[in-house]
Amino acid sequence: QVQLVESGGGLVQAGGSLRLSCAASGIAFSINAMGWYRQSPGEQRELVASITRTGTTNYAGSVKGRFTISRDNAKNTVYLQMNSLEPEDTAVYYCNVRAGPWDYTYWGQGTQVTVSS
Repeated sequence: QVQLVESGGGLVQAGGSLRLSCAASGIAFSINAMGWYRQSPGEQRELVASITRTGTTNYAGSVKGRFTISRDNAKNTVYLQMNSLEPEDTAVYYCNVRAGPWDYTYWGQGTQVTVSS
């Protein structure tokens, strides 16, 4: 059974930091890319950051220089270090994993991040 277990969300004041983690298990194929998306009420889900198996990263423009994505391939875990958080970063953050020759996509259950002004 595939599981993506997310942790690290919460409430923080503007300017603060949070670190999200997502551990994947039960995936039969090799994991390709891992990443984080977020969704605010009334908005579409958007890419925050992604990282390939070899470490190539991609960031949304709004988080460049503030967020850092990393992964531990041995643990099938992806991290998102979020610094200098802003109220606009408030959203539900979803872990995303793509695996196998067809890049099948798996989603975590989401973790709430709330940044107060």
